[in-house]
Amino acid sequence: MDAMTRLKDAVIAGARGLYLAIVSLVGSIVLFVFSVVSIAFLLLGVGFLTTPVVLTGVRKYADAHRARADEWSGVRIASPYRPFPAGMRRGLTGQVERCSLMLKDTATWRDLQWLLVNMTAGFVVAILAPALLLYMLYGWVLALGVWEPIHNAGGGEWYAWIHVTSQSTANQAAALGVGFFLLGVLVNTSLVRSHFLLARAFLAPTSAMRERQLAERVDRLTETRHDAVDNSAAELRRIERDLHDGAQARLVAMGMDLGTVEALIETDPARAKQLLAKARHDSGEALTELRDLVRGIHPPVLAERGLGDAVKALALRMPVPAEVDVELPGRVEAPVESAAYFAVSESLTNAIKHAGADRIWVDVHHADGMLRIAVTDNGKGGAVLGAGSGLSGIERRLGTFDGVLAVSSPAGGPTMVTMEIPCALF
Repeated sequence: MDAMTRLKDAVIAGARGLYLAIVSLVGSIVLFVFSVVSIAFLLLGVGFLTTPVVLTGVRKYADAHRARADEWSGVRIASPYRPFPAGMRRGLTGQVERCSLMLKDTATWRDLQWLLVNMTAGFVVAILAPALLLYMLYGWVLALGVWEPIHNAGGGEWYAWIHVTSQSTANQAAALGVGFFLLGVLVNTSLVRSHFLLARAFLAPTSAMRERQLAERVDRLTETRHDAVDNSAAELRRIERDLHDGAQARLVAMGMDLGTVEALIETDPARAKQLLAKARHDSGEALTELRDLVRGIHPPVLAERGLGDAVKALALRMPVPAEVDVELPGRVEAPVESAAYFAVSESLTNAIKHAGADRIWVDVHHADGMLRIAVTDNGKGGAVLGAGSGLSGIERRLGTFDGVLAVSSPAGGPTMVTMEIPCALF
């Protein structure tokens, strides 16, 4: 690494250190005080309303710190928070339940410990980065003659451990300042990284938390795999029923008609002609039903052109305007494509059937190893995750691939259904 690049990195690290020092001191003090007061107010009952809000703010503050750690220093800090159960109640009861869950989460108390460390040790480590660079300026200011009026006025000026009482000692201060600057050039990036490593000791999940998360994930995957097996069996029964009641019945009827035509073709040609026309019509109907059945299993446009074009084609068939924004530089695996397609299809159906929407927006993109889909409508809102709802069916479908579903649907709308599935593009 050349000298200019090292100097540039040191200056950038110094600016970041100054930012981190200010944010660490102010943000951590404010959030810690609010958290302690809000938790104390639980005894008065008010805390059940304020604590979830304050702790959510603490989590967002911590998540922002995690993001900066990864972006600025390459320090990855996993999120340790336990997810809230689906279908949580609204209103006061839901707020009390949310408060209870957050206080039972070990990560909440580790966040509060981190706030204490961040406002003290974290602040000191961060402020060293800009201080090492900027302190040199004061040494040079003293060396340029400012030491003298300060000394004559009776001031006992110190620069680090040097007592500045003469031009000679002022020059020593300037030289020491250069040394501090050079030290900053060498260690500033390490200081910023050390700040984030200190944060990781409190913000990252512990081994016990990781084991718990792994156990919960295994339980969830086991449950979703069972759901997938049940859904597959139900889907096979549906296909069998549709074939039996639809195309198969028509083909049997057509075979009987053709047998009758064979018997009448010489004795009653007119009747035979009518039966042939009916058989031709039945064959067309059977072909249409088979195509619809195949489209319901795996749409041809999905197999041929991928998820983006399949969702666009789906939107074109909607009875209301639907805007689709797709940003997929590649394709995902066929099972994930199919799950995502039918999840979008069901979300669009819900928006038309239940929300009464007259406009829909669909956003499909892939980033950070995650396929993200958002379906937004301007309907009446009020959609919730719960047993027996269509959204729960979507959640189970996505859960098969370790995907998640989030719903934001306040009364009066709008409703946003967000889906995330971990996958890679090829």
